[in-house]
Amino acid sequence: MRLENKVAIITGAGTGIGKKTALLFSSEGASIVVTDVNQESGNQTVKEIQDQCGQAIFVPHDVTKEEAWMHVVEEAKEAFGKIDVLFNNAGIYIIKPMIEISLDEWNKLMAINVTGVFLGMKHVMPVMAEQKKGSVINASSIAGIIGAPGHVLYGASKGAVRTMTKDAAMEYAGQRVRVNSIHPGYIKTGMATYASEVTGKSEEQLDATYPLGRMGDPEEVAKTVLFLASDESSFTTGAEFVIDGGATVQ
Repeated sequence: MRLENKVAIITGAGTGIGKKTALLFSSEGASIVVTDVNQESGNQTVKEIQDQCGQAIFVPHDVTKEEAWMHVVEEAKEAFGKIDVLFNNAGIYIIKPMIEISLDEWNKLMAINVTGVFLGMKHVMPVMAEQKKGSVINASSIAGIIGAPGHVLYGASKGAVRTMTKDAAMEYAGQRVRVNSIHPGYIKTGMATYASEVTGKSEEQLDATYPLGRMGDPEEVAKTVLFLASDESSFTTGAEFVIDGGATVQ
């Protein structure tokens, strides 16, 4: 039970990587605060956790709203008494040539992918600092490390998350709050399906772009997040964990 007696907030936990991480965390002993803008999928994740005899609550959550973050923190403390882990997972994906990106699209994606992460850290990390212990994992991407056509907007957001993570890690190291980022390549989720549709590449073609010959599975990302949430990574902060089947090696 690698997360026994720990309490974790996971944003965007209704589907994909967030959901797999919530289920894995629960199986390892954590109590989960599931947040998502989609109430149906969020409640479904909670049901699956409870069906496995785990503890979880669902809080509807727009990560771009500061008052919503304040509410999530209060609900977590009221339900479980503390917060040990924050996985800033919620995000959206847009592939589009730079000159075709509207300002509204830019502002919407930045609000979710960047402001949402900032607000999560702003309101959760002081709770962890008071406890003198905590782990924050921010979802970036290999798009925050390497460039690609059509990724000016998305890459900018994930590059911001990458750097914010390092800054926050330095700021809170003295309070023993660890902050790390993960950088997946394409994972078999709705985002990969969207990429296939936009680029016109089949799943098999996307698989072939990776040295390991395939895209990743959500469970593989969840296991990395589990390591960072657990005490096994107690001397790790300000680091970036690449989960990309070798894509950034090329």
